[in-house]
Amino acid sequence: MVTIGIVIFPDVEELDFVAPFEVLSYINKVQANSTKVLLIAPSLEPVHAFNGLRILPDVTLESCPTLDILLFPGGKGRMTWMKEASMQNFIQKHSKEVTYLTSVCTGAFFLAEAGVLKGKEATTYHTAFDELAAYGINVVSSKVVQGGKIITAGGVSSGLELGFYLLRELFGLKCAQEVAEKIEYKIDVSTL
Repeated sequence: MVTIGIVIFPDVEELDFVAPFEVLSYINKVQANSTKVLLIAPSLEPVHAFNGLRILPDVTLESCPTLDILLFPGGKGRMTWMKEASMQNFIQKHSKEVTYLTSVCTGAFFLAEAGVLKGKEATTYHTAFDELAAYGINVVSSKVVQGGKIITAGGVSSGLELGFYLLRELFGLKCAQEVAEKIEYKIDVSTL
């Protein structure tokens, strides 16, 4: 079973984490016990997302188990949380152990702030390209960009593409296509 952690924080953008959560969890309906997706937050208190959704985290930054995939969504709250020492320590610790370190939209700034994107290619929300480039990152205008174990996805809705990209990496193209058909989403296999 692949253990996936999605970090959430106050003012997180809902679709940034809900889209990959749905795709990466749905695989279990096609292929039982394939993934376990955990929502990780600074505390177990309900997290208030940017558009009003309240979410209950599964684990805290401190109690998080070993992960195979770590995902950072974006949103207004990233401006504060990407600079928090607890978040930086969490990234440094888990980035060494994961198979894939990923982000959606402005979640790329968590990775940039931690220094793991410096000198690499990555993508983010289109209006934040210049801001990300200021970290010494080669910004690419694409839905999904992979450089080794780091995978970044562009704008808010690209969390879907990241989810399918990861399914393809983990379980093969046929499986990713089957999940897409089940949730009635047309994936562009040329981008996977």
